[in-house]
Amino acid sequence: MEDVLKRLLEAETRAEAVVAEANAKREQIIREATEEARVAEARFEERIPEIQASFSGKAEERAQQGIAELKRRYEERQKNLRGLAESQTQAAVESALAVILDTDKAQ
Repeated sequence: MEDVLKRLLEAETRAEAVVAEANAKREQIIREATEEARVAEARFEERIPEIQASFSGKAEERAQQGIAELKRRYEERQKNLRGLAESQTQAAVESALAVILDTDKAQ
């Protein structure tokens, strides 16, 4: 019986050692993971200006494209309106002359 108790105590001691070793490994893994996360966060924070500049550059480029498209549409609309005005100028002159000539005849 004494041998059995000794073996049980030895097994318990070994089990406690295994648990302590596992706990130590767990703590080490947690410290390493925490450090890796901190390093990754620091790298990300260092890249924030670069990321912002990239987005800012892309936004500026899209804004310039939008401005160019609006300018193109404005110029096209202006060209159409000028063409319409020029085509109506002759009709307006003829109508004005007709009114003037009819007024002269009426007098």
